[in-house]
Amino acid sequence: MTAMTAMTAKTAPLPDMAADPADLAEPVRPEDEELAILAKALGHPIRVLILRNLLRIGSCYFGRLADLLPVAASTASQHLTILKEAGLVKGEIGEARPCYCVDTGRLRRLQQLINDM
Repeated sequence: MTAMTAMTAKTAPLPDMAADPADLAEPVRPEDEELAILAKALGHPIRVLILRNLLRIGSCYFGRLADLLPVAASTASQHLTILKEAGLVKGEIGEARPCYCVDTGRLRRLQQLINDM
């Protein structure tokens, strides 16, 4: 048993095996749908890579961002659209080119939702 497993075993109570499963079930919470949408947006490694690159670089024009990814620009654009629809990435048109950045408030919200599980 690792130290982490031992620590978890000590702090997490064991479920009451005699209890009716219906008594142990948690209801769906209003924020569960929001968490599912955000988790789905991160459900592909290229989208995770896009977020990581944008967090490291800050704002970035699409062409430069696409150059950092191991996929075609059209594929990068599709992944970026999914991240934008979930609100994790913001885009603005400046100088006739789109510039993207992470919506850090939305990313903090994702972290909060995960912590509240």
